[in-house]
Amino acid sequence: MKRIFKIAPVTFSASLLLTSCFSTNPTIINTPAEKVDNLPLKTTAITQEQLKNWNQSDLLLDTIPGMSVDRAYSDLLAKRKGKTVIVAVIDSGIDINHEDLKGKIWVNKKERPNNGKDDDKNGYVDDVNGWNFLGDVVAENMEFTRIIRDYKDKFEGKTLASISEKDKEMFQTYEAAKTEYAQKVDQNNQRMAQYEPLAKNLKSAHTYATKKFATDKYTQKDLFAWKPTADEAIQHRQLLVGMYPNVEEGKFFGDFVTDIEEYVEYFKERQQTHFNLNLYPRKILNNDPDNFETRIYGNNKVGGPDPKLEDAEHGTHVAGIIAANRKNTIGMKGIAENVKIMPVRAVPDGDEYDKDIAMAIRYAVDNGAKVINTSFGKYFSTHPDWVRDAIRYAAKKDVLIVNAAGNESKDLDVTTVYPNDQTLTGAEISDNFITIGALNYDYGTRLVADFSNYGKQNVDVFAPGVKIYSTVPNSKYEFLQGTSMAAPAVSGAAAVLRSYFPNLTAKQVKTILMESGNASKTNVVVGSGIGKSFQETSKSGKMVNLYNAILLAQRY
Repeated sequence: MKRIFKIAPVTFSASLLLTSCFSTNPTIINTPAEKVDNLPLKTTAITQEQLKNWNQSDLLLDTIPGMSVDRAYSDLLAKRKGKTVIVAVIDSGIDINHEDLKGKIWVNKKERPNNGKDDDKNGYVDDVNGWNFLGDVVAENMEFTRIIRDYKDKFEGKTLASISEKDKEMFQTYEAAKTEYAQKVDQNNQRMAQYEPLAKNLKSAHTYATKKFATDKYTQKDLFAWKPTADEAIQHRQLLVGMYPNVEEGKFFGDFVTDIEEYVEYFKERQQTHFNLNLYPRKILNNDPDNFETRIYGNNKVGGPDPKLEDAEHGTHVAGIIAANRKNTIGMKGIAENVKIMPVRAVPDGDEYDKDIAMAIRYAVDNGAKVINTSFGKYFSTHPDWVRDAIRYAAKKDVLIVNAAGNESKDLDVTTVYPNDQTLTGAEISDNFITIGALNYDYGTRLVADFSNYGKQNVDVFAPGVKIYSTVPNSKYEFLQGTSMAAPAVSGAAAVLRSYFPNLTAKQVKTILMESGNASKTNVVVGSGIGKSFQETSKSGKMVNLYNAILLAQRY
């Protein structure tokens, strides 16, 4: 399932200082974490303009825990030239015609466009900009739903004692899937019961106020000045006043109502797709997800089947974080300058299939990607070895995989998530896989995003992931949040390192990103209110910092 958060519509209930003499052997001075922790905290609210670029800010200069990207370009890279690096984005699809991604999309020069032939003999016809392993599939089941559907006839009514030894592990997975299914369906129903009447009441109150003020763009000040006497008007005003603080800065109450209505629609769609035991969307693809021998399937529509590209929002947002044009004056700035984005569509609305992910990784590797971004994940997997074999394949070809940790506030040292490069606290299977947690822009106890997964062994490092402004389809821009947004920030940083220091291996890039990050011993809140030292939330105990990474890369 895509790891993404829109800004929640309503809720109920200093840099590590490094200096360089710019020689072939720069002197690096590592400032202790204590000095970072003693930097003055930001005392004023972050502005809208700062928010749009906060992932590139500098903790020392701006008191915002970004990755010091702007500082890196102005101080360290201004007079240097880098090589072009291909970054594959395995995701929901990408709007390759977005105004801020022009010139940033990978082109397969060995393939002649739209001639219906496999010119480069790689097995994929007309893969000029990438490949779509989902074909026309958009909405999918959750993996635990598929497990119940596919194994019900075999396991229902059985006990572990009655199951053959070779099937015991799958039987236990089936039982766990049933438990998860029941919990998620109940949670979805509760939220729908909570939000559906709220949406109805908000719309009614908003319609009433729009007539009262003769505009749908009334303000909070207008509501405070309104002194109704009729009972109906009093009730509407009371609801509007109570909910107005949830309206995002720069927007009006009607936008908030739309957000709530979309939230309700999301819960309804989950009933129809994610939890629907009678749905099998894969049929239209005509490819068996349990047969790894049939490897050529899908099409070249990297934006997906929807001409409006609504389903490509997630992938387009990720692509912009990595590669949006830094030199034009529109939209926003991506992290990396010398990059080409290779779109590989393999992540539906729902849980991805292991086969599609394994094939997507191999496609990206075989077609020249040096960095692969994987902003997705799930907690059940039927063919994890296929994906792990693909990760090992990428390692052999010196390709770095940058993976999102997930958004369920879980400790990944005790909860397995897929894809991964290790099982809980076991040994890693490769040295080319780096997992990213999400940072908040508020330096202090809330530094770790409240939704972010964490783990001393299974999360490697943290990067900005809250309220990230980036590209969405049809040349628009939007704030989204999640570890899905933190991972591409690191993919961008990795691409910068591989561009300006092309002799670095994937393993070295991973090491540099982890070792050069900002350290902090401050206590932070993770999970359900658990207090931990920031150093205990990831393997490195650090926040990615591009400025520091470049200085450290010079030593290699």
